[in-house]
Amino acid sequence: MTLNEQASFSQPHFHTTTTKPKNQKPAQAKSFVPVILIGIAVAYLALVLYIPAINVFFQAFKNGVGPFISNLKHPNFVSAAKMTLLLASIAVPLNTIFGLCAAWAIARHNFPGRTLLLSIIDLPFSISPVVAGLMIVLLYGRNGWFGGWLQQHDIKIIFAVPGMVLATAFVTMPFVAREVIPVLEEFGKEQEEAAKTLGAKGWQIFWRITLPNIRWGLLYGLILTNARAMGEFGAVSVVSGNIAGKTQSLPLFVEDAYKQYETEAAYSAAVILALLAVVTLVLKEILERKTGAKSKIQ
Repeated sequence: MTLNEQASFSQPHFHTTTTKPKNQKPAQAKSFVPVILIGIAVAYLALVLYIPAINVFFQAFKNGVGPFISNLKHPNFVSAAKMTLLLASIAVPLNTIFGLCAAWAIARHNFPGRTLLLSIIDLPFSISPVVAGLMIVLLYGRNGWFGGWLQQHDIKIIFAVPGMVLATAFVTMPFVAREVIPVLEEFGKEQEEAAKTLGAKGWQIFWRITLPNIRWGLLYGLILTNARAMGEFGAVSVVSGNIAGKTQSLPLFVEDAYKQYETEAAYSAAVILALLAVVTLVLKEILERKTGAKSKIQ
């Protein structure tokens, strides 16, 4: 065997095969289903939300800023605004305390009736506000269960501020508890138990460990509670009597002014409520971003 034959024999031979490209499928035609669905959603929101909201601002300012400001100085409007602030200032702290206690009991303890307690807390979500107001009337009204005793002691609940506070507190009851319970369950109780073994007292554990961990959820619940308290109509209208200057909140003032053909005053009050809603949405978005950023860091 010659050297050339040996070299050719020792060198590896690579066989290259050429493959024909597979038949490529033709590009699919662009689907118009997403575009149609988005268009339907935008049109629905425009009819239900955007156009009515724009119309409220247009009607309130169509004659200028001067009439709008003068409407806000009306005695009935001022009284309704004060009443709304009073209801929120009482109902929000009450439900904050209740929500924290209920959330602590549910998230930290297993006890008989725990599921029932959760269902009772969620009750205002499922009951109509008008029905809630009627329940309060049937309890504390003149012919209600406690009506006779209240009359004997000259205590007025229905068609007075106490009944409005009860109705507002009822419809705003679930928000703080429902926002704090998941947060308590998420971060667990290891830190609290460690602090307890080191000699920390209950209030020290709450202020230094529990509250910092639940602060964003608590603030979120407070914002939702305050927004619902200021915008509640159904339950408050049943128990208040809608007496102008006495038992009338801002939502009730809007309805009463519109019925009395004082449309500019009604739209002016509606603008204030709408601005409160916008502020609530902005604060809600800020808190959601903060809680989202915190969860990513952890």
